[in-house]
Amino acid sequence: MKPILLFDSGVGGLSVLARVRERRPDLPLVYAADNAGFPYGTKSEGEIGARVPALLGRLVERYRPAMAVIACNTASTIALASVRAALDVPVVGTVPAIKLAAERSVSRVIGVLGTEATVRQPYVDRLAAEFAADCTVIRHGSARLVELAEAKLRGATVDGAAVAGELAGLLGHPDGGRIDTVVLACTHFPLLADELAAAAPRPLAFVDGAQGIARRVAYLLSDTAAASVPPQGRAVFTRGGAAVDALAPALHSFGLDTIETL
Repeated sequence: MKPILLFDSGVGGLSVLARVRERRPDLPLVYAADNAGFPYGTKSEGEIGARVPALLGRLVERYRPAMAVIACNTASTIALASVRAALDVPVVGTVPAIKLAAERSVSRVIGVLGTEATVRQPYVDRLAAEFAADCTVIRHGSARLVELAEAKLRGATVDGAAVAGELAGLLGHPDGGRIDTVVLACTHFPLLADELAAAAPRPLAFVDGAQGIARRVAYLLSDTAAASVPPQGRAVFTRGGAAVDALAPALHSFGLDTIETL
């Protein structure tokens, strides 16, 4: 079987990989992290728009996947169209789960917590207009939560006060006190789901798009026969080093038993 390629700037896309594996545990997976370009959330649209299609082109050429999944909101909202034009395989993107949040919100005030690059994108404007026109949509960018998620998977203890501070940045906006549903618009953030729930000053619903991506992947591969032997997963990084070595236990827990550098 050809593998499924999942791509992110760091380890955030593992939150998507976990949902894909739940639905199709038989699929061979290649998880690619562009840690040499990490983080994407603080970079310009021009940098991401040039880097992501070129890098995914190299990954597709090397691993010959059946499909590529951009498991990164920032890369998807900026470069998805360019990637689809450049590659000859199906490409599934990741977008903020604003539709899901609007379906669940009672107060009709929704928070979008993502990277700085994601929350400023016109794509988010279009999603809000199409799926949450009757809601107030409040956005907040956080680079710190990305760093905390990366550190957590390297085995570090997460600073709860730091998580609370980032969440307070969202809730402190005008009308932020009425938010009842928060879109985790960065694939890193579901990795901090427990910490975010603990830091919330009141009950909040946190939603993300990973389940929807997994459903889409399963649908597109519905005609693919299941493997008779559960496949091993592979993690590939654009730069090696001690930080990657520290991630090995977490990667193994996600079924990624082979680690290599592009």
